[in-house]
Amino acid sequence: MAFPYMEAVLGFMVLMYVFETYLDLRQHSALKLPTLPKTLEGVISQEKFEKSRAYSLDKSHFNFVHEFVTILLDSAILYFGILPWFWKKSGNFLLLSGLSAENEILHTLAFLAGVMIWSQITDLPFSLYSTFVIEARHGFNKQTIWLFIRDLFKGICLAIVLGPPIVSAIILIVQKGGPYLAIYLWAFMFVLSLVMMTLYPVLIAPLFNKFTPLPEGELRAKIEALASSLKFPLKKLFVVDGSTRSSHSNAYMYGFFKNKRIVLYDTLIQQCKDDEEIVAVIAHELGHWKLNHTMYSFIAVQILTFLQFGGYTLVRNSSDLFRSFGFDTQPVLIGLIIFQHTVIPLQHLVSFGLNLVSRSFEFQADAFAKKLGYASALRAGLVKLQEENLSAMNTDPWYSAYHYSHPPLVERLAALDESDKKAD
Repeated sequence: MAFPYMEAVLGFMVLMYVFETYLDLRQHSALKLPTLPKTLEGVISQEKFEKSRAYSLDKSHFNFVHEFVTILLDSAILYFGILPWFWKKSGNFLLLSGLSAENEILHTLAFLAGVMIWSQITDLPFSLYSTFVIEARHGFNKQTIWLFIRDLFKGICLAIVLGPPIVSAIILIVQKGGPYLAIYLWAFMFVLSLVMMTLYPVLIAPLFNKFTPLPEGELRAKIEALASSLKFPLKKLFVVDGSTRSSHSNAYMYGFFKNKRIVLYDTLIQQCKDDEEIVAVIAHELGHWKLNHTMYSFIAVQILTFLQFGGYTLVRNSSDLFRSFGFDTQPVLIGLIIFQHTVIPLQHLVSFGLNLVSRSFEFQADAFAKKLGYASALRAGLVKLQEENLSAMNTDPWYSAYHYSHPPLVERLAALDESDKKAD
């Protein structure tokens, strides 16, 4: 008797939903607490706390509904055999169009086109509600419905342009990969990631946002001086018009080797009136570079990608696995989808481990900025970002450990204070 893979996957999906809902309930209870954590008393104003609490609770309620609908749809798709049914329907569509359903690449692209349409239909109501109800209610949304639709259209066009050649290449590699399939797949994805990391900021990101050089002035001079002191190869310093879509703020850096760039959200500049606070945030980001966090993360992703492809090569020819999910053939894409479902338990464990590492990196980057003399400015900047983004002030420790890649503000301030005590 064949092992019931589909039933096992479905059971684990439901089990994980129950577990994560339990964590969500714990977090919801924490968000309802009427008082600030002691660490933030006198640091965060009561007005900001009340606004943050209302915003976080609204998002929490929305998350309960979204997650319930998602598990309901995903479970139904597996249990009622929607995947194999849709695969056959996409083949029938090709025949009606005068194309061959035996061509796996064409069949896969037709299948993915249908999946994209379905995902847009099911996700759109949630995206609209999140953007134009929750974000708007709390003063964050700056998008018009026209801008929302335009971004959606651009995203679909990019998927249509980039998707087919990537999918076709993967199918051909799997068909002809032989015993070195895992290496070929990993090499392809490695090169693709480098290409996308190079092209995205130059060709794709400008389709959605406007990037302009940070004007000459004291802030630019301070950032350039900081970068120079650390021998950070800063080539360009941009401001992005994040305010056209949201009043949330951020900053990030990107680029390879000697061609590094830093991007500041215009909302960050508007919210942090003190240049030192912005420079402290940049010092934190440069800490990630100086401490090789970006490189370590990239290497970890590559190792995990290779291991996943290695696991896929072991099970891709298992007819029992495909039959358990309702397929009498073994298409490449379907094999990848099924494999991703079967390794969900490992994915959750890996994700949890990566979050632990990421949180450790954040503490290290904070400590790095402090060593540069930005302790006070960093504290002020972190508090300002927390206030302006209305981030959750009270967090459940279990929920935080499982979900957060960045430590909550309470933990970051406590870590900075702890290093002060050790120094004393």
